[in-house]
Amino acid sequence: MDRKQNKISIIIPTFNEEGHISKVLQALEKNASGDGIKEIIVVDGGSTDATTNIAASLGAKILKSSKGRAKQMNLGAKNASGTILYFLHVDSIPPRNFDQNIVKAYEQGFSAGCFRLHFNSKSLFLRFFAWCTCINHILCRGGDQSLYITKGLFDEFDGFDENYTIYEDIELIHRIYKKVRFKIIPNYVITSARRYHERGMITLQYHFGVIHAMYFTGAKPNDLYTYYLEKIAIKKNTATYPQNRAAPLQKSI
Repeated sequence: MDRKQNKISIIIPTFNEEGHISKVLQALEKNASGDGIKEIIVVDGGSTDATTNIAASLGAKILKSSKGRAKQMNLGAKNASGTILYFLHVDSIPPRNFDQNIVKAYEQGFSAGCFRLHFNSKSLFLRFFAWCTCINHILCRGGDQSLYITKGLFDEFDGFDENYTIYEDIELIHRIYKKVRFKIIPNYVITSARRYHERGMITLQYHFGVIHAMYFTGAKPNDLYTYYLEKIAIKKNTATYPQNRAAPLQKSI
């Protein structure tokens, strides 16, 4: 297998992320190991701030999309030219040599997988839930762990289900688990714990757990989103869209 052909397209959905986009793009450049990155695609859902200008100045390819994380990531995948797609949240930082680790996992026969998770917090509560990401079970997966998947397999699944305003990461990963072996790469993505500290760790984790339970007992996409809006959503004046933080019965959605 020719490793030079196994290139990664990194896809980052954004909406008014001028405070985060430069950090993640700079981290990608710093932590990449070599020439494994084909392109970085920022798919913007209609930002009114400087998100796209900053991203373009740092070398990212910019795509404009209607708002909605599933729609944005599907558009990025459609326009990607890499063998492997790597979906990354804007407030998550991948580990050093992340590209090399993804390609290695792919060459070992794993067509989809993710990294383990660390929060940028010293909280023992969050450390426990982050530890759970070492367990290879669907309940321990989440969007903040970042997902890699071959473009061929992604197309076979018809991508993310755009009926999901939230939870689209886990819905796709659930389908992946049913079809192929899923790889947990034993390196860590670092993600923000800001929302936990703002909302209360136990309260927020409880609501994330409820959404997990709703999904696995057959709740419809609109039911999940309604619960999210009532119990979790940041107030509208923050100008952000739902942050899909699903992980081990932990940081979900």
